[in-house]
Amino acid sequence: MGDEVDRRLNAALDEAVDEYLEDTYNDIVKKQKKKERKRAYVERNREEGHTRLWNDYFSENPTFPPHLFRRRFRMNKDVFMRIVDRLSENYPFFQQRRDVVGRLGLSPLQKCTAALRMLAYGCAADAVDEYLRLGESTALSCLTNFTEGVIDLFGEEYMRRPTPEDLQRLLDIGEIRGFPGMIGSIDCMHWEWKNCPTAWKGQYTRGSGKPTIVLEAVASQDLWIWHAFFGPPGTLNDINVLDRSPVFDDILQGRAPRVQYLVNGHQYGLPYYLTDGIYPRWSTFIQSISNPQSPEAQLFAKVQESTRKDVERAFGVLQARFAIVKNPAILWDKTQIGMVMRTCIIVHNMIVENERNGYSGCDISEFEEGESSRSSEVDMSYTRRPSNLRTMLEIRTQVRDPHTHEQLKFDLIQNIWNKFGNDENV
Repeated sequence: MGDEVDRRLNAALDEAVDEYLEDTYNDIVKKQKKKERKRAYVERNREEGHTRLWNDYFSENPTFPPHLFRRRFRMNKDVFMRIVDRLSENYPFFQQRRDVVGRLGLSPLQKCTAALRMLAYGCAADAVDEYLRLGESTALSCLTNFTEGVIDLFGEEYMRRPTPEDLQRLLDIGEIRGFPGMIGSIDCMHWEWKNCPTAWKGQYTRGSGKPTIVLEAVASQDLWIWHAFFGPPGTLNDINVLDRSPVFDDILQGRAPRVQYLVNGHQYGLPYYLTDGIYPRWSTFIQSISNPQSPEAQLFAKVQESTRKDVERAFGVLQARFAIVKNPAILWDKTQIGMVMRTCIIVHNMIVENERNGYSGCDISEFEEGESSRSSEVDMSYTRRPSNLRTMLEIRTQVRDPHTHEQLKFDLIQNIWNKFGNDENV
């Protein structure tokens, strides 16, 4: 009896071992076959894609005229070629080379056009395949390298803090519009994050039920974006974002140029931004009047609210120019999303620099001709003073002074009334 039991146990054990070994062998064979399986190759004829692109937009007699180039590339041809030339000079990825069989690879025009079309139209990576003849993975590589290259080559110039010359021009424009000492308007916008990780959705979701990332920006009348702080989660409001923002770091650390301006007979030393009602009553922020009663207050509210729309216009133009910023972000990596936003702002500023003379409505030539009557001045000889904790706290107190805010606002109300009170067109 015992021998029979042992025989059956040995037979069952042998069967189980044989089955296990067979399954293991089959798994190894399947994995080996999967590794040996070659990727499907698609002959796209990339040379034809370059030839078509060249004949359509870059030849001596292109198929499409300049206004269609401007519509589809979001910029004039000279701006686009400046970007292409700099990238091809400094980044091997954008240099056209031959492969091992002597065949030319993708041209810089194809790669830059693919990246720009994805930014401008917010399309999927394989949407440019049929026209430009490059695959999905290559298009994504183009976008990644394009954003890195633009930030590296143009970020320092087109995301700079205002220089003394820039500040003087902004102050002159502000004075013409009735706000001496004003250097722009500040506000926040939200960019929906479609592929936000589930673990982060509670941190990034507020109000609309969709996770968003916040962009705080300062824009001037010509729509140039002077300050961009991107990355705070969408649960934060404008005040919480301001607490984390570096917008006043240059002032606090003594790096900002010194400014002096006169309003209604009173002199002030800190420039200010126009804001909406949520921002605090600081000397560097000027809000509208929610329920104006007197004619002076009503006129001030009207002029302030129309002037403050500069930053809203900048957000609207940025989203209209680059649909990838308007549509929900489909990228997973927040760092890459930030690089896309930064790239869009840099290219936006390059376009503004190229085109603003054609639409800027403020004529500051009266301040550029000899002796001028400007009341806002930048001290061009100012040198940075050493910063320490005591100095920073003193400047911080000046920036957040509510009494200066009230006095400045009262003086601006009087200045607006004196300047535009008899103008029926305002």
